[in-house]
Amino acid sequence: MGKSKKNNMRRTLIISAVVLVLTTIALWYYAKGQKKEEGQQLYTEVQRGKFEILVTVTGELQAEHSVKIMAPTELRSRNLRFGQIKIQDLIPEGTVVDSGDYVALLDRSDASNRLKDMLDELEQYQSSLMKTRLDTTMQLRGLRDQLINLNYAMEEAQITLEQSKYEPPATIRQAKINLDKAKRAYQQAKKNYVLKVKQAAADMKEAEFRLKKQERKVEEMQKVIGKFEIHAPASGMVIYKKEWGGQKRKVGSMISPWDLTVATLPDMSSMISKTYVNEIDISKVKKGQKVRIGVDAFPDKKYTGVVSEVANIGEQLPNTDAKVFEVNIKVDGSDPILRPAMTTSNQIITASYDSVLHIPLEAVFVEDSIPYVFKKNGVKQVVLLGPENENEVIVEKGLKEGDKILLSMPVHPEKYSLAGQELIPVIKERIKEKKRMEEKRKKEEEMKRAARKSRHGMPGNMNFRKKSSTKGTVVVKKEK
Repeated sequence: MGKSKKNNMRRTLIISAVVLVLTTIALWYYAKGQKKEEGQQLYTEVQRGKFEILVTVTGELQAEHSVKIMAPTELRSRNLRFGQIKIQDLIPEGTVVDSGDYVALLDRSDASNRLKDMLDELEQYQSSLMKTRLDTTMQLRGLRDQLINLNYAMEEAQITLEQSKYEPPATIRQAKINLDKAKRAYQQAKKNYVLKVKQAAADMKEAEFRLKKQERKVEEMQKVIGKFEIHAPASGMVIYKKEWGGQKRKVGSMISPWDLTVATLPDMSSMISKTYVNEIDISKVKKGQKVRIGVDAFPDKKYTGVVSEVANIGEQLPNTDAKVFEVNIKVDGSDPILRPAMTTSNQIITASYDSVLHIPLEAVFVEDSIPYVFKKNGVKQVVLLGPENENEVIVEKGLKEGDKILLSMPVHPEKYSLAGQELIPVIKERIKEKKRMEEKRKKEEEMKRAARKSRHGMPGNMNFRKKSSTKGTVVVKKEK
């Protein structure tokens, strides 16, 4: 029994020793892994220096000024009433032309058919005028013969009256009546002749007017067809006209009388980059802001520019849902290698700070709307942040230059001590102020939308007028 008891104790001690050794080894490996993981954490230092807030957009080069190559303006004539016309031929885009060189040809088929119809109508008007002249001549000749005969009848009645002076009174009375009838018939025929002459003159004038009007239409159509071959109004490089949908006009495209531009001759000495900024960033973009410009075709070339125009009203581009605002950027100087339609990358500098503390955005973590960073010394630091750009953010309070901070969440964040609690009330107040400003902006936008709706959505059977009150506000009243 004693020997068995000793063996059991020895076995227990061995097992305990093995467990202790294994536990020690496990703890050693765990500690080593922890140190390895901590050694793999990436750090960065808080930097002080220049900080820029950029709005990056792509654009397309265009000439600031250009000469339009247009179809004949006579296509807008009310007499001719042209619809859409097809471009039958067009020289290649990028062709350099001199003033007067051939550029394009419009399809003449419809205009030629209409000219034939006009010529047929012209012949009809010429025949109508000739017929009116003949009818008028014959009708007036008959009326003149009638006047001569009535004049003879009046003279005969006068002679009969003179010869009846020795006749009975009844006979004399009858002769007087016949003379009066003859005179009255002559006077009525004379007045009728004057009216017929005036009517004939009016008919002739109307027929001549229709004929001349048709002759002008024929002449105008012939003149327009002669201009269907379009020539360059000046020297330059031909660039195709871009339509609203973004497609360029080419052979087979249609032009309307209200948009006669076939192509353009851009002035290469002054270029702009036409861009579209989304509605989120447009509030940052102002006229006069400086821009860094890159051209995709020449990645080694760098240009500068300035925002020259910012649209007040947004638009929705084809095949997109987001609203954008057109922004034009004037390129500084000139470069002969730049061409219209080249793609540009534009960095609009909306704000610039000379000497501020800034850190990467990936180093900032947020908990209950409170931003903080993890410092290498084991501190979880609350930070008061300022404006940010695409990659970094300004630190107003909580850090100093040279502080080392983690770029990712540490393995055991609960081991970091919290610092900077005094900044939390300031941060919360800023959040509240930001919400108040956002609500105010939304209310102003709603009021503007309601005002626009009231201006454009008034019922047609009501009359409204504006009246200024003594306080200068606008009061809208309905008049009965």
